[in-house]
Amino acid sequence: MHKTDYPKIGIRPIIDGRLGGVRESLEATTMKMAETVAALYQRELRYPDGSPVECVIADTCIGGVQEAVQCAKKFETSNVGVSLSVTPCWCYGSETMDMNPLLPKAIWGFNGTERPGAVYLAATLAAHNQFGLPAFGIYGHDVQDLGDENVPDDVKRKLLNFAQAGLAVAMMRGKSYLAIGSVSMGIAGSIVVPDFFREYLGMRNEYVDSSEVLRRIEQKIYDEMEFDKALAWVKEHCKEGEDLANDAEKQSTREQKDKDWEFVVKMTLIIRDLMQGNTRLKDKGFGEEALGHNAIVSGFQGQRQWTDFLPNGDFSEAILNSSFDWNGIRAPYMVATENDCFNGISMLFGYLLTNTAQLFADVRTYWSPEAVERVTGWTPEGIAAGGFIHLINSGSATLDGSGQQSMEGRPVMKPFWEITEPEVQSCLAATTWYPGNKGYFRGGGYSSKFVTKGGMPVTMCRINLVRGLGPVLQIAEGETIDIPQDVHDILDKRTDVTWPTTWFVPRLTGQGAFADVYSVMAHWGSNHGSISYGHIGDKLITLASMLRIPVCMHNVADSKIFRPSAWNAFGSDKEGGDYRACSTYGSLYGIA
Repeated sequence: MHKTDYPKIGIRPIIDGRLGGVRESLEATTMKMAETVAALYQRELRYPDGSPVECVIADTCIGGVQEAVQCAKKFETSNVGVSLSVTPCWCYGSETMDMNPLLPKAIWGFNGTERPGAVYLAATLAAHNQFGLPAFGIYGHDVQDLGDENVPDDVKRKLLNFAQAGLAVAMMRGKSYLAIGSVSMGIAGSIVVPDFFREYLGMRNEYVDSSEVLRRIEQKIYDEMEFDKALAWVKEHCKEGEDLANDAEKQSTREQKDKDWEFVVKMTLIIRDLMQGNTRLKDKGFGEEALGHNAIVSGFQGQRQWTDFLPNGDFSEAILNSSFDWNGIRAPYMVATENDCFNGISMLFGYLLTNTAQLFADVRTYWSPEAVERVTGWTPEGIAAGGFIHLINSGSATLDGSGQQSMEGRPVMKPFWEITEPEVQSCLAATTWYPGNKGYFRGGGYSSKFVTKGGMPVTMCRINLVRGLGPVLQIAEGETIDIPQDVHDILDKRTDVTWPTTWFVPRLTGQGAFADVYSVMAHWGSNHGSISYGHIGDKLITLASMLRIPVCMHNVADSKIFRPSAWNAFGSDKEGGDYRACSTYGSLYGIA
């Protein structure tokens, strides 16, 4: 996405419109409130390219309908994607409110006694709810003095949570999911459902057959100079492991392995170009191919028709999903293994909320403490005492997921602009590229192998589509763990030792799906999950409410849940109320 395409946050300073003393006394305070929030956003939030988020403030305070309309026109021409109204006083609710049904919207009503900002907040939220235009209400816990420019921590958390989720909604709108190939091995997640993308996300779907990748390789529809640079980088930095997965008679020759490296590097360039285009292709006479598909996320079918005779997509997916390649440190791309579009969108949610790479994995195995002890002789302890989940896939996981980046001595995953070159080298050094298992990948290729460092707070999420219900979101906050090396070796070798491994323990609540680790595994709705650095469950819940997607499973504290005020009218049971509200309002972009 080009910087000029990034949506802006629109800020609407709302004021008591009575001239003759009242409005005049509040003009400076009201506008200053808007400027303070804009400064907060520009200081705390970044776009995916690392640049500060941009805000647009209405030209004047809004005291009535004419100024509201003027503000709306400015927002329309300024690429505003999120709308926040702020006020320290009573104003005229239905005359000043934002009526754009597509903009995520919130109101911060200042908690002060000199002027009743909270009264405007309550009255205007009631208008939003009555008109069917859900809005988030922000109201500080403690009374402040009029003119106090400090933003309390509880208000700041809600302001940022709302803006991050709102920008995610706006950044998806109008973009594409690019399906390269079709359904992989009967996986329901790779059955692309256009109605979901259009009605819930405002996205369009683009499709190319896998043969397009092969055509571009054979006809050299890629930047050949970049390919030479990429191949040299791969030879220097991507260490090849011995062939552990195949019997001697199935192993490729050295000549074939070298050809496979060239092939998968070309695949990487081509999948990227299919997503975003490449002006260099126009210089080679391929003007149509140079345009790309405006894809903010893609998926590669791979298995089976492709991998039964050609090198797999593991290298391409892993490198594209990482925050670096032969061109240096850069923003990651979102590419879903096996064209699992619902996991791809789950990855996109996490990425847009954090600006960090996302780890794609199979939710493969629950290891109970009894089973671990029986198999290895080791009794899990500490955070692992209740067992853990083995997250593992064939090699598409971002290399950032190795946990080799650090902050204050702790393993982390960072936005690309915070990553250092030594951290890149550490991620590469921690990763071995093994020849693909020809039982799975008859056409060869390479799979990455690393073991994620323990001690990282992470959030696993997944969108599932349920007939008669629609999309639902699952969320599990938890932590990566280390286990003794000898124990890891025994457990890891029971599956495929050439694939990346993450040992994960969800945070338990003692109830429902989070009664124990087994229950988390048993309630997970698909074979895949997307893992993001940090505990971002509250942000995902806010985002889901904007998109009218109910959350069917989470372990986020009630005190952190932030949804539009209308959700309070759908019952005291937060989960049931979420379902009823989403059903009542329907998909954000649904066609009446």
